[in-house]
Amino acid sequence: MEFLNKLLYVPISELPFYLVTLLIAFTVHEFSHAYFAYRFGDPTAKMLGRVTLNPTVHFDFFGIVLLLIAGFGWARPVPVNRDNFDKPRLMGIIVSVAGPLSNLLLAVLGSVIYAALLQFGAVSPFMVEDKLQQAIHIFFSTFIVMNFFLCLFNLIPLPPLDGYRIVEDLVPRRMLGILHRFEQWSILVFLIILVVPTFRLYTIVPLYGAANALAEHFLIFFRVLFGA
Repeated sequence: MEFLNKLLYVPISELPFYLVTLLIAFTVHEFSHAYFAYRFGDPTAKMLGRVTLNPTVHFDFFGIVLLLIAGFGWARPVPVNRDNFDKPRLMGIIVSVAGPLSNLLLAVLGSVIYAALLQFGAVSPFMVEDKLQQAIHIFFSTFIVMNFFLCLFNLIPLPPLDGYRIVEDLVPRRMLGILHRFEQWSILVFLIILVVPTFRLYTIVPLYGAANALAEHFLIFFRVLFGA
């Protein structure tokens, strides 16, 4: 048990809550990409069975393991063929932003539910010694923060993240060649940010901090709203 605690980025006692959170967050994220791509006329994801909320078709085992061990990971990306869209650039942006937006909505929904439970006395922060109460607190804290984090993280404008795909569709066409020329180096920069501790300290760590701050502010806002 001690070995696992040292190996995992996530405390082993909280592992089930992270797994459930990722099960929901990654599934909804990838489904959102697939759904909008299909609605805009691209059948690629549909033919591959990706327009579904079945988590087994979206999960990447290695990506999940790495997330639990190193603090970053991924699901199976949804293939999108923008040539099938009537308005490739506009619809491409919507398809790309659908994933991070879905995580934002999940975080807000989690905040609403958690704030309601706290404000109306269904759970209490003063009863954390109760196993059920403790589980509820850990789950919602994990769910809200992780979804805020995934929203922010996926908007980083580096490949293979959604933020990069959004930039691709926003920049003038004459700049696409330049963008694609530096894509391989951008991927290297992305990997360095994730792997090198010094770079993580100024990138990933602040993102987690921002996610925690958003979680706290949204929770306060909804508790005040319900108490009004």
